[in-house]
Amino acid sequence: MEMKIGVIKGDGIGPEIVEEAMKVLDRIAEVYGHSISYTQLLMGGVSIDVNGVPLTDETLEEAKGCDAVLMGSIGGDAKTSPWYQLEPSKRPEAGLLALRKGLNLFANLRPAMLYPELKGACPLKEEIADRGFDMMIMRELTGGLYFGKRSTQTENGVTVARDELTYSEDEIRRIARRGFDIAMKRRKKVTSVDKANVLDSSRLWRKVTEEVAADYPEVQLENMLVDNCAMQLVKDPAQFDVILTENMFGDILSDEASMVTGSIGMLPSASLNETKFGLYEPSGGSAPDIAGKGIANPIATILSAAMMLRFSFDLDREADAVEAAVSEVLKEGYRTIDIMSEGMNQIGTKEMGDLISSHIR
Repeated sequence: MEMKIGVIKGDGIGPEIVEEAMKVLDRIAEVYGHSISYTQLLMGGVSIDVNGVPLTDETLEEAKGCDAVLMGSIGGDAKTSPWYQLEPSKRPEAGLLALRKGLNLFANLRPAMLYPELKGACPLKEEIADRGFDMMIMRELTGGLYFGKRSTQTENGVTVARDELTYSEDEIRRIARRGFDIAMKRRKKVTSVDKANVLDSSRLWRKVTEEVAADYPEVQLENMLVDNCAMQLVKDPAQFDVILTENMFGDILSDEASMVTGSIGMLPSASLNETKFGLYEPSGGSAPDIAGKGIANPIATILSAAMMLRFSFDLDREADAVEAAVSEVLKEGYRTIDIMSEGMNQIGTKEMGDLISSHIR
């Protein structure tokens, strides 16, 4: 297969971790007889430095011409970076929002699983970690509060800020269907998370999700309020299979789930549109404090590349090979500093990428 992959290396540790994911993809191509061409794309802080904006129209069009996009992390230190002296619409994160909107990436998939080898890094009680967990968080990505109308103005001498949260039934229905489709390939359970006891948007979310559930009689649906879900994620994460939720709730809950795994450096993600096209990125930030030190964990980015093989190219065997290689390296006791524990062998970013690549066969 010929794969045309757009690459956004981004800011901070982004270039380091993306290089290792590309190394693993190249190894897959070598072993399984595929061909990969890469198109380098600028987005985020590095695009501000070069183009004055976090995402140009030209870059967006180039991304649309690719089969999929692999991305590192964007942004910098909000206290010291000149990027954050700009108005919000010109900052690095605005480029990511514009990219998601421009590519119609409405479905964000964030798997969170606890590798048995990393139980010691899990911050939960031992009896909880021993049960393990494997969940998929499905987050609606192009609607809700983050894309609503917003304003800051003075009224009667007082500054007032407003952010509008809006969802249509069509937006809810398409993400719900994607969530139930994925549940059918997993353990056939969907937990729909909302705040229906307070918000009209959540009441509509619950109504539409229940309508969609009727088309999937094999899938168990439960509704859960977001505050309860936040508690359950640390009390009993093994209960979850697919968590389906709106944009802001998904943003918060997926970050919580990432830390329950032991490190956000272990959490990949995929953002999909209605075709096979997807944007694949680690869930963590740009970590400017460790950029250039060669100690960042590339596993989330490598696992994001595995998700790309699975969801955009239907290469399940190759995706399985990447995931198995990660598991084997962890079983052999190799760790980056964020997941390091006593008795393990600490290695750097490049070494981790080399080892995972060498285990692909």
